[in-house]
Amino acid sequence: MNGPVVVGVDGSKSALGAVEVAARAARQRGVGLHVVHAFIWPAMRVPLGPSPSGPRDGGLRNAAERLLSEAVDHARETEPGIEVTRDLVTGEPLTVLEAQSRDASLVVVGSRGMGGFIGLLVGSTAVHLAAHGRCPVLVVRGDTQATGPVVVAVDGSPESDAAVGFAFAEASARGAELVAVHAWNTWTERGDDDPGYPQNLVDGIDRMRAAEERLLAEALAGHQDRHPDVTVHRRLVENRIRQALIEATEQAQLLVMGARGRGGFTGLLLGSVSQALLHHAHCPVAVVRGDQP
Repeated sequence: MNGPVVVGVDGSKSALGAVEVAARAARQRGVGLHVVHAFIWPAMRVPLGPSPSGPRDGGLRNAAERLLSEAVDHARETEPGIEVTRDLVTGEPLTVLEAQSRDASLVVVGSRGMGGFIGLLVGSTAVHLAAHGRCPVLVVRGDTQATGPVVVAVDGSPESDAAVGFAFAEASARGAELVAVHAWNTWTERGDDDPGYPQNLVDGIDRMRAAEERLLAEALAGHQDRHPDVTVHRRLVENRIRQALIEATEQAQLLVMGARGRGGFTGLLLGSVSQALLHHAHCPVAVVRGDQP
């Protein structure tokens, strides 16, 4: 898609960090940046203008316009050459940003906004968009350094294939190496309930490892042909999936993963592994759904 990069802002420090990442993404794609603030107060029928006894620039609408201006200025300082537009949209953030995602190439949000509860690692807006966005959603958390590889989670599912394609394009645009991580194990996830180290539950481990190596190679093959400029490192890890991916993000500039993997329950829009990485990854996380254009 050639749509703009959309970034949601709410005046929080997390949102300004998202603006920086979104501005760089817009420059890398050669598209514009669209800064959006969801203005919920008109729906609640509260006064929007300045108080008769207060300053002329007071009131909720003026405050919203100021935070939008601050975000736009921050974007232009981060990437002076990009086109930046802005929009104050009436509605609550989840609905507004989901609608914006229909015409965007990427939606960027901070991990937590002004309305987050203390102690939550990722806010409801970020989780909701990762599950329902009509385009890839980048949740800005952890270290937003511009160095290090792009990491992609590979498991052979349709969601994973879409994520691999997105990751190759990101690595190419960023001039970064790509680390493709496929985690496998010979125990079930029920082993997480056992305080001891899980026991192998299958025989033929060597055959299983060879099959997992083939899965990883096949998942990358076509994409690697389309992006010969990207240096790819295959990482086959015998570990629990969540732990392997969290560790892989320690030196990464971006993690890319599908919304659901092959182990997810039918009907779930966002799998448990994806949710765990949104909370615990050490770098920004891009979630790509397999049904996105």
